[in-house]
Parts: sequence; C-alpha cells; structure tokens
Amino acid sequence: MDQPKKFYLTTPIYYANSRPHVGSAYTTIVCDVIARYKRMCGFDVVYLTGTDEHGVNIERAAEKQGITPQQLVDKNEKIFRELWKLLGITNTAFIRTTEPRHARAVQNLVRRTCERDKALEPSQRAIYKAKYEGRYCIYDNLYVSDTPEPADCQICGRPGELVSEENYFFRLSAFQQKLLDLYAKNPQYVHPDFRFNEVKSFVESGLKDISISRKSIKWGIPWPDDPEHVFYVWYDALTSYMSGIGYGSDDPKDRAEFERFWPADIHAMGKEIIRFHAVYWPAFLMAAGIELPKQIIAHGWLLFEQEKMSKSKGNVAYAEPIVKVLGNDALRYYLLRDVVFGQDGNFSREALITRYNADLANGLGNLANRTLTMINDYLEGSFPPVDQPSVTQPGSLLMEKARDAIQQANAANEKFEFNRALEVTWALISEVDQYLSIQRPWAEAKKPGTKLLLAATLYAAAETIRCICVLAHPVIPDATQRIWEQLGQAGKIEDARIDQLKWGELKSGTKIGKPEGVFPRIDKKEALERVEIMENEIRNPGSTQPDESTTMTKKPAEGTSTGTSAAGAAAIPAGAPGAGTSVGGVAPAASGAGAAAGTAPAVPAKIGIEDFAKVELRVGVVKSAEKVAGADKLLKVMVDIGDEVRQVLAGIAPSYAPEELVGRKVVVVTNLAPRKMRGVESNGMLLAASAGPDGKAVLCTFAEEIPAGAKVK
Repeated sequence: MDQPKKFYLTTPIYYANSRPHVGSAYTTIVCDVIARYKRMCGFDVVYLTGTDEHGVNIERAAEKQGITPQQLVDKNEKIFRELWKLLGITNTAFIRTTEPRHARAVQNLVRRTCERDKALEPSQRAIYKAKYEGRYCIYDNLYVSDTPEPADCQICGRPGELVSEENYFFRLSAFQQKLLDLYAKNPQYVHPDFRFNEVKSFVESGLKDISISRKSIKWGIPWPDDPEHVFYVWYDALTSYMSGIGYGSDDPKDRAEFERFWPADIHAMGKEIIRFHAVYWPAFLMAAGIELPKQIIAHGWLLFEQEKMSKSKGNVAYAEPIVKVLGNDALRYYLLRDVVFGQDGNFSREALITRYNADLANGLGNLANRTLTMINDYLEGSFPPVDQPSVTQPGSLLMEKARDAIQQANAANEKFEFNRALEVTWALISEVDQYLSIQRPWAEAKKPGTKLLLAATLYAAAETIRCICVLAHPVIPDATQRIWEQLGQAGKIEDARIDQLKWGELKSGTKIGKPEGVFPRIDKKEALERVEIMENEIRNPGSTQPDESTTMTKKPAEGTSTGTSAAGAAAIPAGAPGAGTSVGGVAPAASGAGAAAGTAPAVPAKIGIEDFAKVELRVGVVKSAEKVAGADKLLKVMVDIGDEVRQVLAGIAPSYAPEELVGRKVVVVTNLAPRKMRGVESNGMLLAASAGPDGKAVLCTFAEEIPAGAKVK
C-alpha cells in the first residue's frame, strides 16, 4: 500500500512573554483550517506550533514579575496550549525553544554551516565575528540602524536601543542574488503576490549582514565552543521549524520523521515577520546546505478599533471569553468569513455576534434542524428507497448547484481564499432554503399518496446538507460533526474525503438521529456583557465581577406575561408556556384571565417612550407553518423579516390552521432573546389580540401593501 502524501505546515513560534490574543488565535485557526482540509484530502499532515522563549523581552518581563525567565515561560506556555485546546486546534507537534532538543538543533545548524565555511575564504564565510554598534528594537527583534545615532523602529515606532558589543554575524549580503534566483524560479514562494513584491523589493535594494549572537544577554542558547555568547532571536526561533520534527536528534525515529516531512510545505505568519521568513530563513538554510521550505504565506493585521492589536496599546480582544459565550465554531467562522486572507481585517465583537445569528443560527443551524425534524415527522426518521438521486426536476437542479459549490469551494481553499469558500457554501444553504420553500414538504405531507415525492424532496435537502457539512467542517468542526451524526452518518466527518465529495451518497434506509439545534440564537447585549466581564477578569485577575443578575437577560418566571402590545393585545411569546395561559404562554389581555378570584385587578405601570422604543417591531411574511409535536396549541412559524427568515413559536393553533398562515403579513418582535418550548427554539414573538370569551388569538396584520422587514413604529 502506498504511503499517503505528506504535508507539513507551521504557525510562527509565538513569543511567550505574555498571553495570546485574538490576533495570535487567527494565525493558528487559519493553519488549523488548512491542516483539517489537507487531512480530508488524504494527506498525512504534521502541524507544528510552539513558543519562542528566549531573549531580552523575556528577561525583562520576568524581572518585572519577580520570577525567573524559566518560571515565566513555563506559565505562559501553558496558556498557549490551553487556548489551542479550547479552539479545537489539531496541531500534531509543539516545540518550546527552551527544550534541550531545540538547543541541540540550533547548535547543530551553526556547526554544519561553520563546517561548510571551512572550504571558503574568510571574507566569504557565512558566519564571522565582529563588533556591532547600532540601534536595535527589542520589541520587534529588528535592526533599526547601523549607527549609534537615535532612530525609531520602522514597525512599532519605539526608539531603538543602542547596542555595542562583539557578536557573531551572518553574512546575509552574500545571499542577495541567490535569494533573487530563488524567487524567480518559484513564483508562488510567497503568498499573496503583493507581499512577495515587498520581499523582492527589499532584497533588490541590498542586504546587510546581521548579528546572530549576544554577549549582554544570558537567557538563551549558548554558542558552541564560545559560551559567552548566546544565539539571538531569529537564528534560534526559526530553527524550531526543524527541531520540532526531529532535526539534530540522535534518535533514529526522530531523524526519520524529519527526513519524511522536511521541507515544510507552508510556513504561515502575520505580515510583520514575513521578511525574516522569506529572506533570513532561506539564507540560513542555503548556508547550511539544507532544502528550503516550499511556501511562505502571510496574513494581514487583525485591527481592533482601527489599529493593530497590541498589548502595549491595550486594544486587544481575547479569544477565551468569545469561545465560552458563543462557542468555538463562532469565532472560527467569523475570522475565516469576514477577513480576506492576506489583507488587514477589522475585528468587532458586535459583527461577530451578528454573523453568528445570521449565518450559523438562522442559516445552517435552522436549515439542518427543520429538515431533520420534517424527516422525523413525515418519514418516520428514515429514507425509504428513492429513485436515486432525485424524483423531481427541482431536486436535480439542487444536485447541480451542490456539485458546482463543491468544485468552487475546494478550488478556493487551495488558493487560501477561505472567505470565498464559505461564501459559496452558504450560498448553497440559501439554495436549499429556497428549494424547500418552493417544494413545501409540510403541505405535501398532508396529501395522500405523496410519500415518494416527499421522500425525494427531503432526500435532496438532507443530502445537500451532508455535502455542506463536509465543506464547512475544516472551519466549524464541532457543529458539523453533530449534524453529521443527526444525519445518521457513521464515524467521524473528518474522515470524509472532501476532495472526492459527491452528491447522492446518502443511502436510502438511513436512520437519522434525534434532531437537535446546534446554534441557538444569541442575545447580542447579553453576550457582549458576558464577554466584557470575562475579558476584564483576564486583564485584571481577581477583580470583582458585576453580579450576573445585573448583566444577563432573565427569563420570566413561570406563569407571568412575557409581552403585550401597546394597545393591551396579548403578544405571542418565544419562550416556554406559562401555567394557566391560553395563547403561546402569554395570558390573555383580559385582566381576570390570570387573577385569583376576588382580587382587585392591578393598575398597569406606566412606561416611558424610551422603554417602548427598546422593542423592535418589524413586518414579517409567513413562509411556512407546522404544528409542534406534543403541543396542542403551538405552531412553529417560519417568518421572513426582510434580511433573514426567523423561526417563531406561537400559541395560535386553536385559531389558525398552518396552511392558512402562509403568505400572511404579521407583526414580529425581533429583538427578544431566544427561548425554547417543547425543546424547540423560538426567535421572536408575533403580536396578536385576544378576542371573545375563549380568548381566541387574532394576529395583527396590515390592510395595505408593505414589504417584509419594514419597521413598525
């Protein structure tokens, strides 16, 4: 049996002087998406990340905290590992630059280079000793100038520190033409193209030799045979890409791993360190006679408040609170969908929650849940034999759209166009929504002799959802695995071959699992408050948090009213029915409906216009309606509110048959927190009046033409 193709990719080795923020998480998530995608294409993937734990910044940060450098990096390294676990990162290797195996690798690399240098004249040798005097930025590990005159760092703008001492140098100037030849022979060596042009311009302008050791710093790897010097920054950190997979090891197993997986297929990083990876690193390897990595890819900055995230500026967002409030998939999806890889992108918590509700909750989550529920209700939870793959012409058209989406999404992933791959996939979700709206399986289910047609309709929808889950899995692994299981698919979705994905492989007779929601709608205000509390705890450990009752939206007590219209008409709630209520969990407007006998009716409290203005009312058009299993009064209503279709539960079954609601214009309260009744989530409230002695619900509607989504004032 042939050995699977290998694929080796790396994140940058993160500096361990403080905890990572969302910007660090972005790089790692992108690499995880690539790793998962390549595994689903049949590759044997090694995915390396790690921590850079040497240098003056570590020394100073440790001194400030009153601990040793080793204690500091031990503490921070754990934070990185725990965050990657929380984010579902599937790295297969982790390297710390303080590990003995890494020190051996760095010393091995310089010895190998010096051994090759022996055949050269001293003036041509790659490594030599000389005095260095100039300005250096300790924050970006960058030589600012070769003179003692004050100068600011080109990247962060801070003043460079004066450095004057004897160092070992690397003769980078001798590699200018070799690097330009490398770039000419490998037009995809750096991605994206405009970053590659920046690298080529830098090299064409002339290269200066660089210091690769320090005597003034003690926290580092000793230089072989000259322990007064320690390796400095890039020669040390970059070598981790090899030490992490066995370079320099005496163990035959480690050496075999290095021989199989080196060179790296991809080094991924932020744009600010591309020069060190695309210029310094290949030059170091050329000098040592080691094969070069195949490709360098760089993303832009993740901007927060219109500036690059920076701990020193205090404008950072942390990943942990977002994941704990919204889930791992939410952050991954937002970053890959809203940020074009290679360009700078804006990070906004508000935009993240909006994207979550629109695309995950109302998009994939809602589609999967209602399709599976219909299969469960109308087909006894399994597919009867169907004339594969489609009985209807619309089903055939959906199949063609799915095939096109598979091809386009995979092509986009190969070009690192992750946002495009997701756009194509979510467009397919919209196609399935439209298909179901046209086919109306809930109406067909009531007609005799239509089971075969109904099965074909729902088969086409479910099979397309299966394909969507495979395409989306590298980005949203948690939810897609859950939907995969609900579709009755065996094993792990990660074992499905994304490069061989075909429509029509959902087998007849498949028994689906219990339909369960995977993306509950999130109240934006509540979520933002919870995230802020958690971030404050990260920035100020041990600080007193506000009481949860003051920051989180509470559910009404059992049996209490959850909303009325301005005229006193009862509102149809999105939450659980209250005890003794008659319309969707809300007591009728009549004052005696929920009052104890002989008790004087309470005088309603007055509210100000500012309170009423908090309620968002919009025109909705009912797209479909069906009864909720096990509930006599509840209907599940899909309502178009202009920019999305909402699922709302309403206690109006005694007053309206589901089919007579389709096409009706209604008034929807759209900014209520999601709630559940009978295990089904509701995301809004319909306004209705309560008429007659029986409290019959009469929906509020419009006599004139008005579009879905229009605001009601």
